[in-house]
Amino acid sequence: MTTLDSAVPDPAREERRAQRLARINKAATYFDVVGLGFMVPLLRMAAGDSPRQQAAALWRTLLVPLIGIGLFIAAWGALAPQVQTSLGAIPGPAAVMEQAGVLYDDHVAERGKADAFMERQRVRNDALVEQGLEERVKWRSYTGKPTYLDQILTSLVTVALGFVVATLIAVPLGIMCGLSPLVNGALNPLIQIFKPVSPLAWLPIVTMVVSALYVNASDALPKSLVISALTVTLCSLWPTLINTALGVSSIDRDLMNVGKVLQLPRLTTIRKVVLPSAMPLIFTGLRLSLGVGWMVLIAAEMLAQNPGLGKFVWDEFQNGSSDSLARIMVAVLTIGLIGFLLDRVMYALQAAFTYSTQR
Repeated sequence: MTTLDSAVPDPAREERRAQRLARINKAATYFDVVGLGFMVPLLRMAAGDSPRQQAAALWRTLLVPLIGIGLFIAAWGALAPQVQTSLGAIPGPAAVMEQAGVLYDDHVAERGKADAFMERQRVRNDALVEQGLEERVKWRSYTGKPTYLDQILTSLVTVALGFVVATLIAVPLGIMCGLSPLVNGALNPLIQIFKPVSPLAWLPIVTMVVSALYVNASDALPKSLVISALTVTLCSLWPTLINTALGVSSIDRDLMNVGKVLQLPRLTTIRKVVLPSAMPLIFTGLRLSLGVGWMVLIAAEMLAQNPGLGKFVWDEFQNGSSDSLARIMVAVLTIGLIGFLLDRVMYALQAAFTYSTQR
C-alpha cells in the first residue's frame, strides 16, 4: 500500500517543483550574463529536473571549459622549460604565480611605507600646531614608485576616460548618419579612411597636439593620461559609430512613420523610438570599442612610456632580470583577464538596457 501511494504523483509537490523550475529558467539569463551559466544545471538538478539531461548541460558549460584550461596549463608547464631565451627559460605556471604573489607583496609593502610617511607628517604637524606654529604645517604627497596594482588602476582610469569620450562622440554621430543619408554620405569616406589607422600612427600627433594646447596640466589630469586617453578615443570610436549608424538605419520605417503621424519632436523621436530600437547594435559597437580601446591603450603606454600596464611590461623587458619574463607573463594574463571582465560588464549593461523576450 505504501509503495502504491508513493508511486502516485503529489499534485502540490509537482506544482512546487514546476514553480521552482520556472524561477530557475527566469534566472538563467542573469546567470549567463555574469558568467555563471554552469549554475543553472546544478539548480535544475537540485529542483528535481532530469539528472541525465542536466549532467550533459553541466559537462558542456563547466567541465569542458575546465578541461580546456587544465590542458593548456599542463602543456604550458611541460613545454615552457624547453624554450630558452636571453632571459632564461620561459617561466611555467608555478613561476608566474610566484611572481604574482611577489608583486602583491610589493604593493602591500609600498602602501605600508606610504602610511608610515603620512603618519610621520601627522605627528610632526600636530607638534607644530601645539607649539603655535600653524604657518609651518605642510602636507606632502608620498612620491614612492607606483606598484603593479597602481599601474592596473592607472590603465583602467585611462581606458575609461578614452572610452567615455569616444562614446560621447560616436553615438550622436552614428545617430546622425543613420537618420540622414546626406550626413552618412559626407562622413562615410572619413570613417573608412581613419578607421584602419594604427594607434602607433596617432600617438605622435596626439602627443604634439596635447603638448601644444594643454600647457597648464593639472595633477588630477596629467598630460600622460590625456595623451593615452585621446589615443584610445581616436582608435575605439569607430565600431560604436558604425554599429550605431547601422542600428538606426535598420529601424522599421513604420515606427518612424508613427512618430511623424504623432508629430513628435525630433529629440523625443530619438529618445523614444530610435535609441530603444537601435540599442542592441549600439551595445555591440560599445563592446567592440571597449575591447579595441583596451588593446590600443597597452600599445600606447608602451610606446609613449606613459604610466600603466604597458609601461610596466616595457620596463620589465628593459630590466632583463631573471624574474622579468615571469612578471611580463603576469601582466599578459592580467591584461587578458581585465579585458574579459570589461566585456562581461558591457554584456551585463547590454542585458539590462536592451529588450529581450526572456526578461
